[in-house]
Amino acid sequence: MSDVIVVGAGVVGAACAYYAARAGLDVTVVDRGPVAGGTTGAGEGNILVSDKEPGPELELAVLSTKLWEDLSGLGGFEYERKGGLVVAETDEIQRRLAELAGKQGVEHTVVPAAELRSYEPHLAENLAGGVHYPQDAQVQPMLAAARLLRHGAESYGHGTLHVRTGVTVTGFTRSGDRVTGVRTDQGDILGGAVVNAAGTWGGEIAALAGVELPVLPRRGFILVTEPLNGPHDGAPGEPLIRHKVYTAAYVTNVASDSADLETSAVVEGTPSGTVLIGASRERVGFDRTTSLRVLARLAGQAVALFPALAEVRVIRSYCGFRPYCPDHLPVIGEDPRAPGLYHACGHEGAGIGLAPATGLVLSQLLAGRRPELDLTPFRPDRFALDGAALDRAALDGLGEEPV
Repeated sequence: MSDVIVVGAGVVGAACAYYAARAGLDVTVVDRGPVAGGTTGAGEGNILVSDKEPGPELELAVLSTKLWEDLSGLGGFEYERKGGLVVAETDEIQRRLAELAGKQGVEHTVVPAAELRSYEPHLAENLAGGVHYPQDAQVQPMLAAARLLRHGAESYGHGTLHVRTGVTVTGFTRSGDRVTGVRTDQGDILGGAVVNAAGTWGGEIAALAGVELPVLPRRGFILVTEPLNGPHDGAPGEPLIRHKVYTAAYVTNVASDSADLETSAVVEGTPSGTVLIGASRERVGFDRTTSLRVLARLAGQAVALFPALAEVRVIRSYCGFRPYCPDHLPVIGEDPRAPGLYHACGHEGAGIGLAPATGLVLSQLLAGRRPELDLTPFRPDRFALDGAALDRAALDGLGEEPV
């Protein structure tokens, strides 16, 4: 019997397991697929403060950014504190970007149009300015999840960590109202507490316990270019794109409630030399059909931002599903409707960035300690679950992928 059972071996589940083991708890992680086989494996690895409005999510992001920097000492997951550059197409948008940066209270530099190319030499020339956020970083998300699980299993505290993949959760065991473990297709696994870190499928796991969470899939596509390791502008080895670069429309799209397709230019390089191009958002259930219309729009927006990409070949594309909540905040904490069940899901596109802080505060709760942040804004029972609050149309097709 474990102290904690974590459902989900993505980066959030891995962080929860890592910090719980460091707190001296015995942890078992279960997942129906491989490590990082869901949303984590389809992510860009973003660790961002730049796209957050002032408030509880930004506080979580600031803590998480510090924790990722500490975790980079583990090595092996391509941590880069490359910084983010948010650019504006008009003077009015630049004014709003500067105003937002001032309210966030995080490190930043307002960049006038004339200085943009000192940050990104290959940027288009018709931009009105931008804001540079030096704290923004990136990891290779699949490697990050795997490293957290491996190092958690090495038990730096007095706890243990075991990972069981290929195990599908089918229900929960209970003692009275209290959750005491999970039922799976390979038998019951008992524990003192269960953490729902199932990402996009967090709502379905919650439903197995008789509680409702409005977590919906929000599809996104990414383009990957051929490796670009050659010199640019005569600088051997200098990357074509130095930062994570995106337009102000990305911030708007992140905060949008629309189910319709929204795209904005997001461009960044990787240590391997490839360039990742996003970002799209739409709620279409779990439909994985490749949309050439979306890919063409992303490519066009990237070339408009970096004209040099017009001569670069795209070698592949992929899609994933962000776990969207209506108020754009994750669900973190014990569920009062099912004592013993804790949630760590609903992070939308910020799960990789917010994973360490989520894991840390949840491990503090599980260990009976006061969490480092006020978790009230993330409480699982905050939604008005009277039926009207849920987008029933968007829930259609959720059964297309098994829990």
